[in-house]
Amino acid sequence: MGLFKFIKSAGAKIFGADKNSRENSVKVSGEQEHSEEIENEKAASKLEETIRDLNLKVENLKITIKNELARISGKAIDQTTREKVILVVGNVEGIAQVEDNMVVDNKEPEAVFHTVERGDSLSKIAKEHYGSANKYQIIFEANKPMLTDPDKIYPGQVLRIPALKE
Repeated sequence: MGLFKFIKSAGAKIFGADKNSRENSVKVSGEQEHSEEIENEKAASKLEETIRDLNLKVENLKITIKNELARISGKAIDQTTREKVILVVGNVEGIAQVEDNMVVDNKEPEAVFHTVERGDSLSKIAKEHYGSANKYQIIFEANKPMLTDPDKIYPGQVLRIPALKE
């Protein structure tokens, strides 16, 4: 699928220290670089665990993080799962880009990704993409289990907007 951009300062906090302030500090030694590598490995491992906990089926899932780039590989059961995995990884504070190297078992149309802005609601987003605010539930369902409440979205979050089935 390629490279996806996210808002680095938005999303769930999974890094032990504030990654943004860590990156802005001057590197004094190789020890600090090694510490950052360990932190990235822990974050990648936590993301892999989260994806399994969300019951997103990806064979041989592997996530690596370097600086603000996360790389994902593995074999997703379908396009929906692939997109949800990308969003789980990208909607993390400190991740600005996700490189998707996954393959998919069952091909299906790709969804559009929408970055939530201040003042957005699922109804407003549904009206923009589908022409009807009443279709917000489609967006909510498409982003489960990452979303647990249609009223709990935040600026900078990226959501899947699937094509309407005719």
